[in-house]
Amino acid sequence: MKYSMTEHGFRTETQFGTLDVSANDEYGFRPYQLMVSSIAVCSGGVLRKVLDKMRMPAEDITIEVKDLYRNPDEADRIERIHLHFTIKGDVNESKMPRVMELTKKNCSMVRSVENSIDVKETYEITK
Repeated sequence: MKYSMTEHGFRTETQFGTLDVSANDEYGFRPYQLMVSSIAVCSGGVLRKVLDKMRMPAEDITIEVKDLYRNPDEADRIERIHLHFTIKGDVNESKMPRVMELTKKNCSMVRSVENSIDVKETYEITK
């Protein structure tokens, strides 16, 4: 990837279009938003694959960032993220602790930040 400076941040072209990144959310995605999105969506994608492999495919998964703490004393460093998954489908509740363990173990983004950001993952199942 190659980023070029703009008046208000940086820009890159991806196969899906232009991505503008800026410290000012009027001009693009803020870097922390992209980091949180990467962690959340990676976890959701792995969760989906684990459920599929355990023969409990989800009809739908939504991810809510319930808590995000950025330390103002350390350059607004992200220190804590709480991801809450709402899973719609015929999922065996007794298998969910293992599903969540495998999700955390196999998400490359969570693993990349595991000693610097506390990532908490909770879930609920709906029919």
